[in-house]
Amino acid sequence: MKALNLYSIKDVRYEEVEKPSLVNNDDVLIKVQVAGICGSDISRFGKLGSYNPGLTWGHEFSGVVEQVGPAASGLKSGDHVTACNCFPCFVCRYCQQGHYARCADLKVLGGHKNGAFAEYILVPARNVLKLPDSMDFATASFIEPSSVVVHGLRQVDIKAGSRVAVVGCGTIGLLAVQWAKVCGAGEVLAFDTDEQKLDIAKRTGASHVFSVLDEGYLPRFQTLTEYLGVDVVIESSGNAGGIASALLLAAKGGSVVLLGIPYGDVSFPRLNFEKIVRNELKVLGSWNSISAPFPGQEWKTSIQYLNSGTINIKPLISRRVALKDVPAVFPGLYNRQDFFVKVLIDIGSCTGTE
Repeated sequence: MKALNLYSIKDVRYEEVEKPSLVNNDDVLIKVQVAGICGSDISRFGKLGSYNPGLTWGHEFSGVVEQVGPAASGLKSGDHVTACNCFPCFVCRYCQQGHYARCADLKVLGGHKNGAFAEYILVPARNVLKLPDSMDFATASFIEPSSVVVHGLRQVDIKAGSRVAVVGCGTIGLLAVQWAKVCGAGEVLAFDTDEQKLDIAKRTGASHVFSVLDEGYLPRFQTLTEYLGVDVVIESSGNAGGIASALLLAAKGGSVVLLGIPYGDVSFPRLNFEKIVRNELKVLGSWNSISAPFPGQEWKTSIQYLNSGTINIKPLISRRVALKDVPAVFPGLYNRQDFFVKVLIDIGSCTGTE
């Protein structure tokens, strides 16, 4: 079969590899239909390289069950599925408490185990989730990033009518805009450097948008909120400046949820850092998408709301490419040569969005 393997920084190869076979009784072999390119994939391509050189990468996907082991109950050939990309150890202290995202030895698809940028993928049955018949494969490829957002929002209490700010309008941020509304936010304020992303934020539910390149964005925000700030800030940019500025947006006693991963040191101006102490802010980290019972309600909730169209992913899809063309695409994504939010890889024969 064909697969994309990451060997080192900026060294991704489209190669022939051995098709996986069932090894354990609970194994499920899935024919991949659509895979999404995550921002972390782009950073790993351009900055970090692979944990395991030559490993097949990718972790956002949907597909069709081709073969199941004898212990893979409830699944059969032909089922439309996605799979949780995380593999907790289930034995460490945190796993025993049901805090799987805090697992002391967490493994992930595309980082430690062969991932979804391939024609076939092998995963254990407990990671596999069946899709409704009405859900197309492109939409289903957004279940994993949506679950990341839902996991993050479960760290805070968004009350009906709350004001929520979203800093960073990539895939996670634009999903957060919509999920904040679902959770009851009265107003969602979106922040980014890219006017096109802010336009999508507006179209998908943001009440107000702010370009942080505009020198007057903070006074405008302060005027809008009557200098009170917002109840919850979702930081999804992973940018050092975005993380620091998020602390200026929260109301006294408010919450800041950190979803973005910075790939470098983060320094805080004294004024920003003091906001944590003087305004009694709650700064919360949120990692991955899993909870008890595994893989977590985050996944079932995402399937429900994506399938109904309440969470609309169509404006987020910027481009679709074939698996063989991805090595040529990644340099442009890393260098931000063209605008994009989400790039999908069409791998199987049933990849439409109808």
